[in-house]
Amino acid sequence: MIDPVLVNIGPITIKWYGLIMALGFLAGIFIATKLTKYRDISKTDIQDFFIYLIPSAIIGARLGHIISIPNYYLQNPIEMIAVWHGGMAFQGGLLGAVIAALIFCKKRKIEFYDLADILVVPLAFALIFGRIANLINQELYGRLTNLPWGISIRDVEGKRHPSQIYESLKNLIIFITLYNMIKIKHLKKGVVFWSFVAIYSILRFFVEFFRDWDTIYYSLTLSQLISIPMAILAIIMLNKITKCKT
Repeated sequence: MIDPVLVNIGPITIKWYGLIMALGFLAGIFIATKLTKYRDISKTDIQDFFIYLIPSAIIGARLGHIISIPNYYLQNPIEMIAVWHGGMAFQGGLLGAVIAALIFCKKRKIEFYDLADILVVPLAFALIFGRIANLINQELYGRLTNLPWGISIRDVEGKRHPSQIYESLKNLIIFITLYNMIKIKHLKKGVVFWSFVAIYSILRFFVEFFRDWDTIYYSLTLSQLISIPMAILAIIMLNKITKCKT
């Protein structure tokens, strides 16, 4: 396993997790800027939006993670702000990003779907490396397995499913799908955004079975319980958008 710590410079510790997250945001800005030609939005607006997006997504993702394991954070409250230790929930980050987008679009008089359709493409790309960061950080690991590709996690018993790799592959599939979708001429606005929500939720539901996470209801995790209504809503919205004549 790779050491989670990239380098120590005196009292400053730089971890792979933080570096990968930073590179993910930079890659997101680059990809989003390149995709503006497919929607009615300027490069300047996209770049300005990231000032709103970054803190909103981080806060939302962190809160989502805290809610998923409240007992740990009630016992270790100082860890709530220790984002450098890892622990981000996608659904919370997406909610934070959507709220930021709605505020930004209202302020700049931009159509929400022009912004949302673009942003989910680099988001899927960044999530590929975000899960690799989880692997290096040795967190969000999988269930016990006897399969030959099982991995060892420090201070954790037995070989584990490399669920972080499964999720990275899932996000790669989503990125390739969305990247090709957004380039389709005359595709109705909002289809790319809701396709992302639908595909992510469905695939996340199944990948979650390989993660070593507490179940809540009918042997389902919190992420799975959230994924179900997200997928249903996305399918309803896709049906509504594609049937709309305008």
